[in-house]
Amino acid sequence: MNAVFPLGAAPVRSIVEERAPRAPVIGRIRPGIKVLTSAARQNEQAVRLYEQLVSAGESFEKIGDEIERRCRIRNALAPRNVPYFTCRRSDFTNPDVADEILRHYGEDRGDGLKLYRFPVVFAFNDWMANIPNEMATWGTTGRKYFSEYGVDGMRFCKEYAKPERDVRAQRAQRNFGPRSIILRQDNAIPDGVCNPQGCPQYQARQCNLSARFIFAIPEIKGLGLMELPTNSIYVLQKAYSAMQTVALARGKLTGTRFWMSKREFEITRINEQGEPVRQMQMLTVLDADIDISALLDGAEDHPPALAAASEAAALLEGATNVYPLMSSGEHPGAQSDVPLEGTTLAGEAAGSMGDQTDDFQHAETLEEKRGRMTDLLCRLGLNAEDRQKDFRVFGHATYGRGWAQRPADVDGMNARLEAALENRDALDREIEIAVRAAMFE
Repeated sequence: MNAVFPLGAAPVRSIVEERAPRAPVIGRIRPGIKVLTSAARQNEQAVRLYEQLVSAGESFEKIGDEIERRCRIRNALAPRNVPYFTCRRSDFTNPDVADEILRHYGEDRGDGLKLYRFPVVFAFNDWMANIPNEMATWGTTGRKYFSEYGVDGMRFCKEYAKPERDVRAQRAQRNFGPRSIILRQDNAIPDGVCNPQGCPQYQARQCNLSARFIFAIPEIKGLGLMELPTNSIYVLQKAYSAMQTVALARGKLTGTRFWMSKREFEITRINEQGEPVRQMQMLTVLDADIDISALLDGAEDHPPALAAASEAAALLEGATNVYPLMSSGEHPGAQSDVPLEGTTLAGEAAGSMGDQTDDFQHAETLEEKRGRMTDLLCRLGLNAEDRQKDFRVFGHATYGRGWAQRPADVDGMNARLEAALENRDALDREIEIAVRAAMFE
């Protein structure tokens, strides 16, 4: 599938072509369900209405609106995580598409036909086009505040500019084209920098990560793509890492069949008292239908690229605070490649608390060393996609394959990166030499 031409790639011939292109979306698969709150369950009419509309396959938005309209109960529904995805007719422009998805990939595990696992194919080689994401505050009329990155990698808080008033017509001026976006600058965010720690909307749980997977499903026809929303930074991190691994191994993301599924993991979150708490949660997992062993058979022919592919997840994720539920055949010491999930920026909060508790007064673990490396890479500007590839080649050339799994080598790399904070040119030259050498191997 060919990606949409980027703006400016061809001469503009129409007002339509002046606007930034968007991937056409024809349906939405949801990661969970919504149920009545404890207060709403006390109303018999609300219970009957909920059961009736769920059986009819209506969307949860419509169900909530109907309960509010008929029963005068606001916010009657609350999200609930379940082992399956929700695929409803009302969430698709062509309702028959939902039936087709369930017919091809649905399973009946004793509770009716549900969507537990399904294949996806991404349409773009840019991971951000496949999983667009931002920090955003949503209101009844859409986004109120949202984050965007500057050219220097700084995250800014943006908002839509209020339209100017036409004095002669005594109304707001008509806007031609997209709404103007300006930097947010008020008493809470005076400099326009997105800082969740000092943001009143984030602290009030009004601003959160807003992301969505955009994909096609094999065997399902329709003129457009589908989406699956998520608000978890940990699911996003893991999906990003999986995509980077596949892109480095194959050179592209298109043409690879991934699989969406859900698994239960033990995660760590920060409670209202600021204490780390572990809990079980169902997480969306992205796996790739790719034969890594076939790639490893050619390891001697292309060592830098294959080493980069095998180490991508470790370098991109850094420290993790997620622990999978272990089966009877596993043991606590076994390493597992698991996704991260939980409240946005919970990992950062837990890290900042670690300095104040006795539990963290120990020798630096491998995960902590990698976390420090991730911070150094960001400070040096080596976290950009093209720079990441060069850095992995440099790491392989300097310390050999699998170096990111060896604490001593990670320490050595961290020492090089710390020195580069004072002398960046020396590190750039070393990376350039390693990349050039790899091109002739």
